[in-house]
Amino acid sequence: MTQRERGFFGWAWRFVLLLAVLLPLLLLVLRFVPPPTSAFMLQSPYPVTQQWVSIDTLPAHVALAMVASEDQRFPEHFGVDFTAISDALDQADDGDGLRGASTISQQTAKNLLLWPGRSLMRKGLEAGLAMSLEAIWGKKRILEVYLNIAEFGKGIYGVEAASRHYFGKPASRLSRNEAARLAVLLPGPRTRDARKLTPYLRQRVAWVEQQMQQLGAGYLQPVLH
Repeated sequence: MTQRERGFFGWAWRFVLLLAVLLPLLLLVLRFVPPPTSAFMLQSPYPVTQQWVSIDTLPAHVALAMVASEDQRFPEHFGVDFTAISDALDQADDGDGLRGASTISQQTAKNLLLWPGRSLMRKGLEAGLAMSLEAIWGKKRILEVYLNIAEFGKGIYGVEAASRHYFGKPASRLSRNEAARLAVLLPGPRTRDARKLTPYLRQRVAWVEQQMQQLGAGYLQPVLH
């Protein structure tokens, strides 16, 4: 190994060690301080609208709608839902196509710190960061940040901005149906509108509301208290 190569690897190791120290410190700070922005907001091609709202001021059914739609095993896993991954792979083997199995913790990590895409490297970072969030933040904080940085439309981030944009009122006044309408936007927020639901999205809203009822109003109580 040449001196130049040794110098490169020396700097690379220093960078990795620095990142290993700074990242936990950053996550520890963000456990208590609202993130001023997110990686996805910084990469948005649209003007960004976002307003932080405490999860304690939101009706419980707002978080429940997101969990019912995106990650029903959220209270049970530790950032990565290996059961959902196994089920997705089984369905792909049956010819149904490979569907996503990202948890809310993974989506939070991705939206906050990473970039769009489906590369194995990004998915690996996403999984590792999701488990770090579980360890440093806990479930309630993950849900709170998720509700504030998830994209619900072109440049519309967080349930507060989404509620005001689509329904003309604060998220604290969202009904169960309106919360479900916001939840079905998440897989494709830039092509969907909570006020103009397609027949497919109306079916999805009905399904989310049914799942919310089956999970029960107190499903997230151990997480939120």
